[in-house]
Amino acid sequence: MSAQYSSKHGIVSRPQAELYMAFTDMRNFVSMLPEDKRRDVTADYDTISATVQGFTIGVKVTRREPYMYIELQDNGAPFKFMVSLHFDVAEDPGKTDFHIDLLADLNLMMKMMLGNKLKDALDKLVDGLVAVSEGRMPEGMPEGFKF
Repeated sequence: MSAQYSSKHGIVSRPQAELYMAFTDMRNFVSMLPEDKRRDVTADYDTISATVQGFTIGVKVTRREPYMYIELQDNGAPFKFMVSLHFDVAEDPGKTDFHIDLLADLNLMMKMMLGNKLKDALDKLVDGLVAVSEGRMPEGMPEGFKF
């Protein structure tokens, strides 16, 4: 059963191309993690995978449209999903209207348990990215995180 979730839109204080480039290489995400979490994560340009509580979860980039769109799909995860990252031109010069769409194959029980949590997680990711782009450090970010 497919379930679709969309994040809120956030205005990120970075130019569209700069923000896109930060997300296009999966190796960039490893450097954002605390040192003690990096040992369970592997990445190359197109893929990233991590072992969390005994489960391996991976994603791979399946489509890139420079400066506008990146599509990620599951690559060894307990369920199938696709994540779309949207980098749209904002009204303010030098800023990007950013949002995330998630399409996931969830059974009814998983949908009931995770549905609202997935939407909240997407919104928190957008809020965190907006905060970091404005020089604010969101709660729970690793020490030394830079954008």
